[in-house]
Formats: sequence, C-alpha cells, structure tokens
Amino acid sequence: MKRFFALLALVGAVAIGAPAWAEEKAAPAAPAATAQAGMSGMSGMAADAAPAAAEAAAPAPVANKGDNAWVMMSAALVILMSIPGLALFYGGLVRSKNMLSVLMQVFTVFSLITVLWVAYGYSAAFTEGNAFFGTLDKLFLKGITPESVGATFSKGVVISELAFVIFQGAFAAITCGLIVGAFAERAKFSAILVFMVIWFTLSYIPMAHMVWYWAGPDAYTDAAAAEAAGATAGFLFQKGALDFAGGTVVHINAAIAGLVGAYMVGKRTGLGNVAMAPHSLTFTMIGASLLWFGWFGFNAGSALEASGGAALAMVNTWLATACAALSWMFAEWMLKGKPSMLGAASGAVAGLVAITPAAGFVGVMGAIVIGLLAGIVCLWGVNGLKKLLGADDSLDVFGIHGVGGILGAMLTGVFVDPALGGTGVYDYVANKVGDFDMGAQLVAQAWGVGTVIVWSAVVSVVAYKLVDLVIGLRVAEDEEREGLDLTAHGETAYHH
Repeated sequence: MKRFFALLALVGAVAIGAPAWAEEKAAPAAPAATAQAGMSGMSGMAADAAPAAAEAAAPAPVANKGDNAWVMMSAALVILMSIPGLALFYGGLVRSKNMLSVLMQVFTVFSLITVLWVAYGYSAAFTEGNAFFGTLDKLFLKGITPESVGATFSKGVVISELAFVIFQGAFAAITCGLIVGAFAERAKFSAILVFMVIWFTLSYIPMAHMVWYWAGPDAYTDAAAAEAAGATAGFLFQKGALDFAGGTVVHINAAIAGLVGAYMVGKRTGLGNVAMAPHSLTFTMIGASLLWFGWFGFNAGSALEASGGAALAMVNTWLATACAALSWMFAEWMLKGKPSMLGAASGAVAGLVAITPAAGFVGVMGAIVIGLLAGIVCLWGVNGLKKLLGADDSLDVFGIHGVGGILGAMLTGVFVDPALGGTGVYDYVANKVGDFDMGAQLVAQAWGVGTVIVWSAVVSVVAYKLVDLVIGLRVAEDEEREGLDLTAHGETAYHH
C-alpha cells in the first residue's frame, strides 16, 4: 500500500505541474535558440564577441566545436560533483549505519531528476512562456536534433542545444541532491523521492526560468528590440539580478528546502545524548575534493564558451575556494584551539558556494574577498546561526549553501563594479559595458535573494505536508536507531 501511495503521489505531482503551462505559446524556432544558462543579466564577458555581421545577410550560426566540447566536458564535471562527489561528502558525515542510505539517496535522486529533466523540466525552464514558467512544447526534447543550437552570451555564437540540455540537467540533479543532507539519517526513502518530484517541478524549474531564461544576445539589436526581448525574459532576469552559475537557483533554493525539511521531519532521535560524529572524514575529504574539481565545470562551464570569460570564472573558483578553506580553518583554530579536516573541507565548500553567483563577474581581488568572508561567515552559519534557528540540519545544508549563497549573491552586486575589478554589466544594444550603478544592482540582487527564499519556502512547506499526509516523512524510531542502511535498503556499507 505504501508503494501504491508513493507511485500515486509521483504521478500526481507531474500531473499538477503540467497543465499550468500546456497552453502557453511555442518557443522561437532554431537557430535563434532561446535557452540560456549561467550569467543572468548582460555581462562584460560578452566583450569577447566580435561585432555582429549584418543580420539580414548573415547565415545561420554554426556551433564551434571547441565551445561544444567545453560545455559537454563541463556537464560531465557537474555530474562528477553529484556522483560520487556529493554522495561521498555527505556519506562521510553521517554515522556508519546510514552511509549506504545517503549514497542511495543522492544516486537515486540524481537519476530521478535526470529523467524528469528530459521529460518536461528542460521545456518548462528554457522555452518562452511567461515570467515564471516556460511551455511544454519540448516535452521529451521534442524537436531538438543534433543540428539544433542555443545562444551563448556573444552575438552570433551558438552551441549545440543538446549540450546545453545535459549541462543544465546536471545542475537540476545536483540541486535536488543537496537537499537530502538536511534531514539525513531519519527520512523515508519513498518520501524523499516524492518530495523531490514536487519540489523540482514547482521550485527548481520556475527559479531556473526566472533567473536564466532570456531571448539571447542576438535579439538585442536596438532599443526597441531590446525592450521587446526583455519582456519575454524570466522575472528576475527582467529585474537585473545577476547569477553566474546558481547562487540563487541552486544553493539558496536547495538550502531553504533543506531547512524547511529539517523543521518538518524533526530532530534525529537521541540528538544531544547520542554520539553523532562523522564516521569517515576520509570520505568527506575525498568528496570535497571531487566537488572542488567538478565545480570548475559548474562555474566556468556556465560561460557557455571556451573563452576568456570562462578562464576568469575558473580562476575565481580556484582562488575563492582556497581562501575560504584557509579562513574557516584559521578562524576555527583560533576559536577551538585546533584546525580540523572537517573545517577545512567545509570551508572549501563554503567558498565554492559563495563564488558561484559571482564567478564570471568579479575580478581576482573580488574573489579573494568573497572567499575569505565565506569561510568566516559560514563557520558562524553552522555554529551560531544553527543554534539560533534550532533546526537539526544534519549536514549543515543551510549554514553553508544558504548562508554562502546569500553572501555571494549580494557581494556579486558589489564586486561586479568595474571600478573594483569586475566585468560590469554588458549593454548588448551599444555593444559595450554599460554605466554601473551599485545601488541599483544591489536592489536587483536583493530581489533575487528574497524571491528564492519565499518561493522555495512556500513550495517546500506544501510539498512536505502533502508527502507527510500521504506516506509520512519519517521512519519509525526503532528503524532510525537500527540505521537506514539495513531497515530501508537491506544492505550495509561495511561488513566488519
């Protein structure tokens, strides 16, 4: 009966999400593809592009093999971040009796979201619908062929749309995987899967559309055309919010869902009275290292071109992460008397999170400041703030991804300033970097942060409540005490 209810909820979630967009108008045809990722807003990175040729006589653009290769490799790196990177990072942090359950949750969520992305997620996120959702015109990638192309951030430059599909699908999958760390060691496996379907449909997809969907740079030929194209973009894109690779869409979005889940699932049995130390910091260090490695695809791949802008994002990702690992470690050393491996690894992840929205927008000094601050602020997030919130966020999803994501999103609005070494905001009509207004940009960034907090929180509360009513969120106490490896999956991670 439980399996029946789980299946019913899965089908129902998809059915609920679909009708809202089914009647929207179709997306423009290729080659003027409208699917966009990475930089939300008009970035100075587009200065790498050559001036557009006369539009009337220009032949259909052809994808550059180097750009295609970079985006496909970046997609593979993002997949590596999820499996095995995130799985090992989280798995090492739980008790040994729950190691396999965490690996299973991350692995299965990745697989589930991959299928849903192809089925309807890509279409709903990256076709022209309204300011919050796209359409269902590309269900199961209908109409997308090896010849289909998508725009990048340079006029006249495109990549294969299929490469963009898998790149963005990897983003969606790891976002949902991040959430499971907040309620690790006590949630039902079936409940997690049903929740992910609902949350992915009603929170991830609209946030991706709001932040990253636009008509592409070739649509911005003059002021009137720019105004018309802007009106078709996602809600937060129209607000001018900048998010290079997912500070809002991925990290804050997942962190809020995790925090709500930690409250609604409840605290782990025995918390405060039973030892719950990480069972393998070796696995956690390996996982963190794989995350750092894969994050180069996550951030630099979001440039969508093998360009100088991608190189900037890669350097910033490398540097900010190192700064955050050191600042967390030294701050912890001062506070607790000893530097820990867990602290260094956590600091690295905090730096990766914080630089994500800023990676292609800020200069090297901006990356250093963001990294150093991320290590210290996120250390407070998993200690002082966690106590204030009173939630058992098992693996500190909110303390790192939420706090780091908010910090990075807001500092993007500061360090994108050309006067501070940033790229500025590119004006595709004038084909140059435009005048920069830090105050206005910070307001736009606040719009992005505030919207994702409210949107994800509302969707999460509703989704958890529905799942709880249908199949229940939490395992029985005796199953939790025995461990989810055996009680949920009939296997153990270790035989000793």
